[in-house]
Amino acid sequence: MKSPIFDLAAPHAEPSSLTAFSENALVRDTENRTDDCLEKAFATEGVHCYAIADGRMILKHDRQVLDPLFAPYELAALDPDPDNAVLLGHRETGEPRIAMPVRIDPENLPELYKAASARGIYRENILEGAMLGEAAQAFSLVHWNTTHRFCGKCGGATIAKAGGYKRVCEACGNMLFPRTDPVVIMLVIDEENDRCLLGRNVQFPEGMYSCLAGFVEPGETIENAVRRETLEEAGITVGQIRIYASQPWPVPHSLMIGCFGRAESRDIIFDEKELADCRWFTREETEAMLQRTLGEPGSAPPKGAIAHRLMRDWLDWPEA
Repeated sequence: MKSPIFDLAAPHAEPSSLTAFSENALVRDTENRTDDCLEKAFATEGVHCYAIADGRMILKHDRQVLDPLFAPYELAALDPDPDNAVLLGHRETGEPRIAMPVRIDPENLPELYKAASARGIYRENILEGAMLGEAAQAFSLVHWNTTHRFCGKCGGATIAKAGGYKRVCEACGNMLFPRTDPVVIMLVIDEENDRCLLGRNVQFPEGMYSCLAGFVEPGETIENAVRRETLEEAGITVGQIRIYASQPWPVPHSLMIGCFGRAESRDIIFDEKELADCRWFTREETEAMLQRTLGEPGSAPPKGAIAHRLMRDWLDWPEA
């Protein structure tokens, strides 16, 4: 007998799969990594590397073609740092994918190269699909390794182990593991008036509105984080929560947790330090925002953003 627990009335069976950075199909095999797994990966036929310099990905630039994958011999010109490389995993064909930190200045690249941030790679459609997901993993793990080269317990130097998925302090033996920062992002719905709550961060492009968001704090559930952040940022109390979708967000290593929340109050008092504006939007206004392209006045976050997914699926939700 089928359990009704998996019978979800929603526009999509798995909305997370429709967000940017989510299509990473690499076999990570994290639990079985040995300390020589990188050495073995470099010796495997078909190995390719993503090169990361100061938080930006280096791409080979041949006229209109942008290629992020480097064979090991191609990395020499970028001044690679193999001691802090990360084995991301293997394609189903067995080809390894490695994230390689490089020391070339991304602001002064030869004409054959281009540097792009994680946001830029996504927003400019430089990479798509599984390769975009691999890039997200590369950005996050290179950043984590770069910022954890010293022990937080004794201050000693750490060295990479298990293909970059662990760092060990050489002085006290303290072990460090990659982190992911959970962030709630929520579309709060006023069911009585059939409208949604959106805000404008002070750093947003002119006229752009999006869902409210904030970090989950220690000792806090996802649901309570949604309620706290909405109350702090907009002065709106929230009752029932539905956790709906998630999205890897490599800026630098967050997991966006998309939620719907039911509004229990209506009067907005927004935090002017965080937001330039916050207000209720009708279905018609929300639809119009989604139809505009990024950069146009009154636009929504671009397709692929989890905020876009929440807004789109609220509009497309099937009738009961």
